[in-house]
Amino acid sequence: MSTKRPQVTIYTDGGAKPNPGPGGWGALLIAGQHRKELSGGEPDTTNNRMELLAVIQALESLQEASSVEVYTDSKYLHDAVNKGWLVKWRRNGWQTSERKPVKNQDLWLRLNALLQKHDVRFAWVRGHA
Repeated sequence: MSTKRPQVTIYTDGGAKPNPGPGGWGALLIAGQHRKELSGGEPDTTNNRMELLAVIQALESLQEASSVEVYTDSKYLHDAVNKGWLVKWRRNGWQTSERKPVKNQDLWLRLNALLQKHDVRFAWVRGHA
């Protein structure tokens, strides 16, 4: 007998200014009537690291395997998952098609593990809209 996974919607954003420089991230999780806000930052980081960390922290905060819709304005994150880059990087030993190490591999490894636990769909939204 299968159990239905909780439905969770997550809105994320991250950035650094200047890039690289001090940065921050935030996530809003919504499950039914429940709302949870998460945020954090680092003194020396990049926009892409903060975008990734927002999603990772949100997914890591879920207490059980869930069905998740993530809204992000990060094409880097969205395309890596939806266009299969993440799968190719993993298959190629975390190297790009140019045989260079994948940037932010530490965070991609964490996200990859979370994508195995949760059923996650990524939707891109225009930034600053």
